[in-house]
Amino acid sequence: MNKGILVVVSAPSGCGKDTVVSEVLKRMPGKCFLSVSMTTRAMRKGETDGVDYFFVTKDEFRRHIDEGDMLEYAVYGDNMYGTPIGPVRDMLDNGKTVFLIIEVEGGGNVKKAFPEATKIFIIPPSMSELERRLRGRGTDSEEAILKRLEIAKSEMLRAEEYDFIVENDKLENAVEDVITIVNSQLLKTDKMKNKIKEVIENA
Repeated sequence: MNKGILVVVSAPSGCGKDTVVSEVLKRMPGKCFLSVSMTTRAMRKGETDGVDYFFVTKDEFRRHIDEGDMLEYAVYGDNMYGTPIGPVRDMLDNGKTVFLIIEVEGGGNVKKAFPEATKIFIIPPSMSELERRLRGRGTDSEEAILKRLEIAKSEMLRAEEYDFIVENDKLENAVEDVITIVNSQLLKTDKMKNKIKEVIENA
């Protein structure tokens, strides 16, 4: 069995990375899976613990770091985000394509641990559209929105560290772009070696 593919997806807050990946998973059932991240931020309406994130306290998060359980972690605003390493390794060893939705800082750390990871950065069509989306969520104060916009600018300056850039103007197009990227990685020669062997042996 071939080892699975690790796909890292990052984007500024409000760019729709969660929505894009969710749609990709729906369209590639049994092939792509989501690694659930851990965070210290408050749970939002409609989110489920253990599905959207593992919601923990800062003390619990620090304990996981101290015990070496985290693939990566980063501080974003006033909260901490990270990826438990165990479930990721298990899925990759079983040949699954694993998506990590993580912050830019965390994305850099994952690349160090998994140089073969495919990194996708999602950008908004414009800063004004990003601001409109952030305000439309109705979850942040004015101060928090302005802070997120400043962070977004600094994050987009690091987009060149990623392998692919996907613009999320229309959701359908962004989803198709990500699916195309995943399929191209699955068709790489090193992932098709077993298929080549199978074809030869069944001649």
